[in-house]
Amino acid sequence: MNAISDSSRRLVQTALVSLNGVIGEPLRWAGPYFGPGSAGHSLKVLQRSEAMLMGRRTYELFSRQWPAASGPYAEHINAMRKYVFSSTLQEAEWTNTRVIAGDPVKAVAELKRAPGRDLIVYGHGQFGQTLCDAGLVDELTLTVVPVFVDGTTYYRPGALSRSWELVSAGPGRDPGLVSLTYRPARSDSAANG
Repeated sequence: MNAISDSSRRLVQTALVSLNGVIGEPLRWAGPYFGPGSAGHSLKVLQRSEAMLMGRRTYELFSRQWPAASGPYAEHINAMRKYVFSSTLQEAEWTNTRVIAGDPVKAVAELKRAPGRDLIVYGHGQFGQTLCDAGLVDELTLTVVPVFVDGTTYYRPGALSRSWELVSAGPGRDPGLVSLTYRPARSDSAANG
């Protein structure tokens, strides 16, 4: 499926990644590095977003974690609109969450065409990779955590090759972290537009 080049809003994907490229189970290894600076920045990014998109696994994790949490981040994430893309989940119990069972690429392209603020995706599981492969991600932010861990890597076999342009690089919001922000390379955007 081709990317939508005239979208009204951006799809932003953000992920925590270890030095050796692992993204799986970041709660297990990223926590000691994710301090007040990262939390404050994450809240700002979330507040710029109108809705969160996620696959079933992220939904299952977040819907257990956030409804019982307190504070500005929890309040915002619980109140905002959320879309879960799953062919197996029948209904969502988390407030303001809608399950979409159809083609995620088509559905996300439609969401992008609607007017509004950014759409955000956390992590890079099967759903995130599907969106990248389809050329729907407008901005990709990786926060590199200074650990080597075993687990699911960011790039998995079968992913389509894409080129990305570096927009910004620098220290993360807390000691030890590095933040990298990319946008699709113009040559890839033009080819898919």
